[in-house]
Amino acid sequence: MSDWLSFAKKSLFYSLSMFWIWIIGQQWIFFMDFTWFEETKSIVWLTITFVAVAEMLLPIKRIYRVVLEAVVILYLIHRELVRYWVYTPSGSLADRIRQYIEHMSPYVWIALGAWLLMVLSASLVGTKRRILLFSGMNVIAFCILDSFTPVNLWQEVAWTVFASLGWLVSEHFRRFQARFPAGWRRLRKYPAKILIHAAVLFSVMFIAGVSMPNVPPTLTDPYTAWIDTSGGAGGASDVSGELDSAKESSSSGYSRNDSRLGGGFNFDYSPVMLVQSDKRGYWRGETRQIYTGNGWSDQGGKGGYEEVEAGEPLPSETPQAPETEKLEQTVTMLSDQVYPVLFGAYHVSQLKSVDNADGGKLLWDPQQSALHWTTSTKQPEYPKTYTVVSEIPVVPEDEIRRKTFKQLYGDHGVDDSYLQIPRDFPERTRKLAEQVTASADTPYEKIGLLQNYLINNFRYTNQPDLSAKTSKDFVDGFLFEVKEGYCDYFSTSMVMMARSLHIPARWVKGYAPGMQQADSDMMNRQGGDFPDGGTYTVTNADAHSWAEIYFGPYGWIPVEATPGFNMPLLTHAEDSKPVTVPEAVEEQEPEVQKDVQPAETAPQPSGISGAVVLWTTILIVALFAAYSAWLLRIPLRFLLVGFRTGRKLTPDQKVVVLTERWLRKLKRKGIRRDSHETLRESVKRWNKDMPALAPSLNRLLALFEKARYSPAAVTEDEWKQVHMVSRELWDAFKKTQDFAA
Repeated sequence: MSDWLSFAKKSLFYSLSMFWIWIIGQQWIFFMDFTWFEETKSIVWLTITFVAVAEMLLPIKRIYRVVLEAVVILYLIHRELVRYWVYTPSGSLADRIRQYIEHMSPYVWIALGAWLLMVLSASLVGTKRRILLFSGMNVIAFCILDSFTPVNLWQEVAWTVFASLGWLVSEHFRRFQARFPAGWRRLRKYPAKILIHAAVLFSVMFIAGVSMPNVPPTLTDPYTAWIDTSGGAGGASDVSGELDSAKESSSSGYSRNDSRLGGGFNFDYSPVMLVQSDKRGYWRGETRQIYTGNGWSDQGGKGGYEEVEAGEPLPSETPQAPETEKLEQTVTMLSDQVYPVLFGAYHVSQLKSVDNADGGKLLWDPQQSALHWTTSTKQPEYPKTYTVVSEIPVVPEDEIRRKTFKQLYGDHGVDDSYLQIPRDFPERTRKLAEQVTASADTPYEKIGLLQNYLINNFRYTNQPDLSAKTSKDFVDGFLFEVKEGYCDYFSTSMVMMARSLHIPARWVKGYAPGMQQADSDMMNRQGGDFPDGGTYTVTNADAHSWAEIYFGPYGWIPVEATPGFNMPLLTHAEDSKPVTVPEAVEEQEPEVQKDVQPAETAPQPSGISGAVVLWTTILIVALFAAYSAWLLRIPLRFLLVGFRTGRKLTPDQKVVVLTERWLRKLKRKGIRRDSHETLRESVKRWNKDMPALAPSLNRLLALFEKARYSPAAVTEDEWKQVHMVSRELWDAFKKTQDFAA
């Protein structure tokens, strides 16, 4: 333990430098969020975090630390590649090593580069000029990228400036320790003074910054100006406000990253695939379970993947509808894009055929009913044509509508992840879901009311105006502030409002049906009554998300909550006609819709209000004033006594005032002075009773007698000694009390 403490003291400023560099590194990882794969981002984050911790805490020689860091980084790369299904190790140990070597590039080079940058930055950037140069280069780079890319990086600039200031402060103290070791030792005895002043300064700066009005820029940045002049949609002027997701000018399509939803997009009508099917369907891809408040995490449900081949049945671990219809679809890809899944309508029960199967592996997730595709990162390949068979549920609406919570979920276990809600999920969103569904009794009826509420009360747009958004939660901001958006807004809100009512739900993404191709027979039909089936052309503009609700023994049923879209469901009726939405209540009274309108009755935004800023500022100023008064208590006392006497105190009078002060403190501690005693007699008696106090008491007595009785005037330095010696007196008194205890 002593060795570690000695190492921590010696490497304190190096460790602080490593910490500030780690903060700056986090900002670059966020910038690469929409460029790197999830596994790349995770590997780099783990690498720089472990390197920072190892450099700060391990008291071993550098050569040993380098070896240890290299081994751990290689392990982290292996773990993340397996975790994100970049490859699945199999066979003997030699085979596993060979597979790892084949798949480690380019991840290993990116991780090693991050490691090298961390260590070199902490070692080489060790002076004030180098820190300013290094930090300035990072800030300038972020500013350029903020101006010439659709990514808003003002938070990254702010964090970089914060880390740079902290780094400069650390360097200042390092130089102070080297030049003034005695002053540094004294400074270490009273760290609270520095911390309090720094805390007050930063608090006032923060409150002042938050209080500033939001003023639009006078000059437009070059990227936005270029977008506006070129006629492009989705520029910063179209989506003013929060731009966290950096999707304002992105194009539609199947996304690999759902962790930060929001922003806007431009429609991209480039073709993706042709789907030949006897029925119209939603071409389902993946599901997500864990909601973070900003989007959906891809973690959860990966532990049950099974490697499968064409022709094998694909079983499900969750109950399916009692009655289903088989639907065969043949998918022909029209682009070279590589997707992580194979698409199919609803629940895929069999993969009949697939070309180019040797170019990757097929992994089946029986819990999510998703057919994943993994391929080499060096030469990624994706099947050009494949055929799947799906089980389309026939939904017995009248039967499910009558089922209570206990009947649906009492005897059927529900995975808690489908009821997951973040701890800080806004309470007003829960209350809104309860208010909307107050007239319903069963889960099916409640889902229908939520669906109708979202469709009828919010506007669909691919460029939502986020200027009114202040809530940190994506769903809460949509429901109460933005009130417009596209499928991600509606589907995520549907899932989370259902979960807040204890109804299991999950988020699904894939493609809407697309455009049905018309043949000659269809063109000759009168009235445009086209049959439900044929070949559908699916484009990137058809990328879509929706909700799936779990109804116990009836399994998962898809629910569409986005205006303008309709989910082709089969209902248990004689004609089995597809329906657009499951009606939750047969007759809805108009008064119900009036009661649940959020537009006029929504609570105020949950951001920092003007009153909160005002009172917080007043509190900080009051605390700082009290602290300043405590620091200046001696001069203030002299000032008050001077007011009473009508003149400024002389050094002799200041000594007398301070003597009366420490005598009162002694009296409060139980050390009394008799009325007939002079101060010298009292000090003599106290010295006998408490010898440890004698040095300080004698010095204070000498200063008092000089001020009161001596013809020689007390100097400015001498009266200041009274305050210093009285502090030594209290320190000695405390030690005496501790020893007696």
